[in-house]
This record gives sequence, structure tokens and C-alpha cells, in this order.
Amino acid sequence: MKENISTVEYASMLYDFYGELLSEARKDVMNLYHEDNFSLSEIADELGMTRQAVHYTLKKAEAALEGYEEKLGLVAKYRENEEKVEVAKQKAELILKQDALSDESKAQLADILSIIEEITE
Repeated sequence: MKENISTVEYASMLYDFYGELLSEARKDVMNLYHEDNFSLSEIADELGMTRQAVHYTLKKAEAALEGYEEKLGLVAKYRENEEKVEVAKQKAELILKQDALSDESKAQLADILSIIEEITE
């Protein structure tokens, strides 16, 4: 379910969903790399590791996250739901533009769109 997003974005999503399942060392490396945009060398300096150890830890962490996703599928389900929400919003906005709707129906539809926006923020 990686289509339409970069490898880095996908790894960041995996970290957002499953990061708490990683060891502290792997979380530290993932956080610095994906959240703070540190280079491998900067992470090595920050954590007192070699660049190669950082690379190894990063790859192991990403592999663990991908394993969690294979078993649980939370990111895939989230992305699927995002697509469904977008379709629902587009359809609701089209209906809202119709002149044949009563003011009450338009208000209710606007409320529904507002709720969808709150849920997806």
C-alpha cells in the first residue's frame, strides 16, 4: 500500500503508527531521522554511534515497522479510509451545490462536512 507516497513518507507513517513498539535505541534513531530530518552522520554524532551503526539500526527499525504493518495493516486501512473520506467529501460538496436542496438539508450536509473535517484533522 505504498503507492503514491515516497519511501520516506511511508516509513514516517509506519513510525507514527507503530513507533512505540520499537526499542528506545531504534525509536531514537527513527525519530531523529524521520521526524527531525537529521542525516545519518548527524544522528551518529548526536547518539555517540558510528554512521554504520546508525544505518544498521535505521534499517532494522524500518524492517520491524514493516513487519508490524504486514501483521496488523493499520497504515493500509488508514490510507483506505482517507480515500473513502475524500470521495464522501467530494460527493457531499457536489450535493451541497444543488439548488433543489432545502436550506435545512444544506445546513445538515454542511454539518456532516464539518464533522468529517474534524475527524480527519
